[in-house]
Amino acid sequence: MKVVFLPEVREYFNILADTLFNEEYFEFEENARQYVKELFDDIEENLPGRWKKPAPKYFERYGKDMYYSGFRKNRRTIWYVFFTKYEENGETIYLVRHIENNHTATQYF
Repeated sequence: MKVVFLPEVREYFNILADTLFNEEYFEFEENARQYVKELFDDIEENLPGRWKKPAPKYFERYGKDMYYSGFRKNRRTIWYVFFTKYEENGETIYLVRHIENNHTATQYF
């Protein structure tokens, strides 16, 4: 099994650390970067074993026939990972197409 991220999702992770620091969710830039790194690593390592549900229609703008799974990072924030799953050369691939948290996505579920 392999987890692959679209380039725009990787770019989102790069921007996310700066946003979290600049919006003062973290007092220190290094803490924001560590949070994002841990989120990325958690998704990369654990997505294949997590529960998954079909993604709501609203998220079809990021791809068809997607699933989503949630990653809780603290008591107030859940990151929703939207992905497609397919087989290639006998290997299961999880292609991460979009990521959003409960603060911005809850209304679409």
